[in-house]
Amino acid sequence: EMAHVFAANDGGPRANQTLSTAERGAFENLVVLCANCHTMVDKAPDAYPDELMLRWKREHEHKLQRLFGAVQLGDRAAARQVVEPLLAQNFAIFQQYGPHIDAAHNPEGGAAEQWKRKMLTSILPNNWRLLSILDANRHLLNDDEKQTLELFRQHIDDLDAFHVGGNREDASRFPGNLSRILES
Repeated sequence: EMAHVFAANDGGPRANQTLSTAERGAFENLVVLCANCHTMVDKAPDAYPDELMLRWKREHEHKLQRLFGAVQLGDRAAARQVVEPLLAQNFAIFQQYGPHIDAAHNPEGGAAEQWKRKMLTSILPNNWRLLSILDANRHLLNDDEKQTLELFRQHIDDLDAFHVGGNREDASRFPGNLSRILES
């Protein structure tokens, strides 16, 4: 559940009357908790002060960043070393199983199901990981690469909508420049 670090209103737990309505609803003031913990922190705000909840939020954010490999790297070469294997794996899968291969046109073959499985188990997770890494290292990107990153973000959203959400609209194309992102 979405919980507020500082209450959404003046009478709530950990209320801070100095915050505006916008600040109270801002991402920085929200934390995700299970239903039990949400109830517990709101019923005993003195036992769960804002400093503790903000620390939980930071620790969880860092845990997720480490999980997805989304750490800030020192330079372009180090960042390229992290993203290149993911790009290479996705490209190899696309070349071997993608919808453009001859077997994909055989209605009695299993190529379409195989492609869908590879999309769900490898390509989409790799894409989300790439996006997290590139977002964490946006400071290393030049303006053209930032534009390519935004095109990639739309591509991922379209693929996810198609393969996970069942939305049968055509997906945007993979931005070819992404394969060269962070190269010298």
